[in-house]
Amino acid sequence: MTQSEGYLLDNRQTEAGERFDAFTTLFDPTTFRHLEGLGIGSGGRCWEVGAGGTSVVSWLAAKVGPEGEVVATDIDTSLLASAARPPLRVLVHDVGAEEPPGEGFDLVHARLVLVHVPDRERALRSMIEALRPGGMLLIEDADPALQPLVCPDEHGPEERLANRLRQGFRRLLADRGADLSYGRRLPRLLREAGLRDVEADAYFPLTSAACAALESATVRQIRDRLVAAGIATNEDVDRHLANVAAGGMDLATAPMISAWGRKA
Repeated sequence: MTQSEGYLLDNRQTEAGERFDAFTTLFDPTTFRHLEGLGIGSGGRCWEVGAGGTSVVSWLAAKVGPEGEVVATDIDTSLLASAARPPLRVLVHDVGAEEPPGEGFDLVHARLVLVHVPDRERALRSMIEALRPGGMLLIEDADPALQPLVCPDEHGPEERLANRLRQGFRRLLADRGADLSYGRRLPRLLREAGLRDVEADAYFPLTSAACAALESATVRQIRDRLVAAGIATNEDVDRHLANVAAGGMDLATAPMISAWGRKA
C-alpha cells in the first residue's frame, strides 16, 4: 500500500488487525483457489505486494518450501514481523514509488492494494517487470463503484444509515486518490501491458459474520474522519455500530475482482 499522510486505513491502528482477520475469512479461499490454479509449488519464487497480514504469505511459504522464496512487501510491515523467517523475507517497500525488490519471480500477487496506490500504472509496470518470462501475475482488487452499498437490501432506517456511512467512506477514499472502479479494468490493463492468457472473475460476499466484523472495524477505524468531514455525528456512528452488533442487517462487501495473466 502506498505511503501517504492521508492514508485512511493505517496498519498501525488497533482495528487493522481485525480488518485483516476479516479479509482472511472472506477472501483467502478465493485467493488460494487462484494461486493453486496458477501452479506455484516447491522451489518457486514469489513476491507478495502490500502483504499486510500473514495468511497469504504463510500459505505461499508452505507451498514453495525451503528451496523457494517469498518476498513480502508493504509500507508498514508491523503485522508481518511474526512470520519473517525463511523462506519468507519481509521488506518495507512502496510499490508505487520504488523499484521492485528483485526480479525473475515466478509469481507476483497483490490483493486489495492497487486501488489505494496513486501511481497505479507505475506499480503495475513494476510488478510485471519483476516477473520472469512465463511468470504469472495475479491482481485482486475491489470495485466499490460496481456495488456501492453495504446494505444492498435497503429496507429500513438501520440500512439507510449504514449506506450513508458507506457513501461517506467511499468519498474519503476517493479524496485520497483511491480508484473506486479499478477492479473492472484489470483484465484490459493486463492485456494492454502485454500479458497473455488473461482471465478474471469476481467474488461478492453478501452477508456473513466476517462481513459484519469488517464493517465494525472499518467504521471504528475511520470514525474520527467521518465526524471531522461532517459525514456523520458520533451519535450516528454509535447507533450504526450498535445496529451491526445486533446482527439484524445483511452487510455486504464490494466485489473483489481477480485477474491473472502470463508474462510473454
